Amino acid sequence: MTSGVGVDNADWVRPFGSAADGGFQVAVAPTAPNPAPGWRHTTLRVAECPPAGEVEHSSGEEETLVVPLVGSWRVEVTGADGTSHAADLPGRASVFDGPTDVVYAGRGSTVRVVNTTDGTGRVALAGAPATRAATPIPYRHLRAEEVPVELRGAGRASREVRNLGLPDVLDADSFLVCEVVTPAGNWSSWPPHKHDENRPGEETELEEIYYVETRATDPRGTDPVGYLRVYGSTATRPLDVLAEVRTGDVVLVPHGWHGPAVAAPDADLYYLNVMAGPGPERAWRICDDPAHAWVREAWPHEEVDPRLPFPSDLRDR
Repeated sequence: MTSGVGVDNADWVRPFGSAADGGFQVAVAPTAPNPAPGWRHTTLRVAECPPAGEVEHSSGEEETLVVPLVGSWRVEVTGADGTSHAADLPGRASVFDGPTDVVYAGRGSTVRVVNTTDGTGRVALAGAPATRAATPIPYRHLRAEEVPVELRGAGRASREVRNLGLPDVLDADSFLVCEVVTPAGNWSSWPPHKHDENRPGEETELEEIYYVETRATDPRGTDPVGYLRVYGSTATRPLDVLAEVRTGDVVLVPHGWHGPAVAAPDADLYYLNVMAGPGPERAWRICDDPAHAWVREAWPHEEVDPRLPFPSDLRDR
């Protein structure tokens, strides 16, 4: 389970299974049991299901993005207008095996997901309250080959970003959703950055969820861990989170600087990011911590980690 030394971990870190709700082992939402203090803008539900197992979610005012984490899934959506849609998502063996198909459902939808693989599957329902558009945004099935993959950073700050639900990829009301994969020994969310103020053209105010998975790269099966740091950007908004994380754990970012996200030398690190906020613009605009912003200047002189993009063969490491 998660451990750490941050004095605010109890408010902002959710070990897998500690924030369950019904069939979901992870439930982060303003309406979820034991919500984080003042949490308002983002939601995440993760279900782990046996073969043919299923969960259902009535979205109410939320929009939803269905993201297979492990396994294949059938997704059935009934929209607010009563129309029905269904998609069979091939998914993937693990989050380290490349992008996946996803399904978008607008507010007022009922979403049913069924595990269609032979083994245990895991699926995420990312979301946000969606009240900007006059009518719910239509259903969409985004295929894996349509998901842009970006290699960001360089050297030991190399990581892979899969832009599942950003504005230039997917029409949505409020949320921004992406996946980040960091090879063993590397740092991501680096340099530390924040997005907790609305400053037109410079910064957008966004809550953020980090849902984590890890994978051992040593065949002896070492305990795969990662580490995430969140800290306050002003004296009037203190924050101190330093968490050791494993598969299924969640770290919440209400405000402040966040980074690094550290992959241990013997474990790859994955996280699903869900962001949304109260501002008028659906955009990811960030401000770097001035103490570390210079790191970006070194990237043009370094090579991107050759292990990227994933998947890559562990035997070649």
